[in-house]
Amino acid sequence: MYLWRKLNEKQREALLESRQFNDRPWHSPQHQTSQNGRYLLTAACYEHRHIAGLNPKRLADFSEQLLKVLEADCKEVYARCILPNHYHALVHTTKLPQLLQNIGLLHGRTSFVWNGEENRRGRKVWFNCAETAMKSDQHFWATLNYVHHNPVHHGYVHQWQDWPFSSGASFLRHCERERAVMLWQENIPLTIMERPGTRLNCKCESTAWSSSFSLLWHSEMA
Repeated sequence: MYLWRKLNEKQREALLESRQFNDRPWHSPQHQTSQNGRYLLTAACYEHRHIAGLNPKRLADFSEQLLKVLEADCKEVYARCILPNHYHALVHTTKLPQLLQNIGLLHGRTSFVWNGEENRRGRKVWFNCAETAMKSDQHFWATLNYVHHNPVHHGYVHQWQDWPFSSGASFLRHCERERAVMLWQENIPLTIMERPGTRLNCKCESTAWSSSFSLLWHSEMA
């Protein structure tokens, strides 16, 4: 989406011709097929605006709705993390087209409700949901670590279990500490390896949101 805006008219025409020639979607990622049915699903608010996370209650409601959609079309939801402007879910499904369609319907419903709440009719809320097929077990475990580490990576909390809109705490409760440490050490996500010290020195994307989270979570969600 962001690269498209930087292209001139001739470059856009050439790109569209290439995608059409290779039988690829014109304006969205090509859907991938996984032999083992394991996918990372990722979606973001349009231009990464903090719309889903306007407040903790909205984020909590959306987290519950998303989980219901995932559970309906997935054999397993291995990991999930919902942040104020995007989310990730690592799942096992044999119904990928149906799942993506139902996620699209969820995006439509939440867009309508949120735009009504903010008197912003016509605003684009979501960008496309894209899937990444897992290529190996190592790819799977590195992706699981990436999903659970995302709130730490973006500076919202310091530990996985501190983010309530994630399966990180549940994973740690059901996984022995030694195994969790081993899985992390053997499958550190590349994005974390490329930024040493991210966990300790990460800068919060939205200080205002984090402050409101600290105040509102205990008063509204406890």
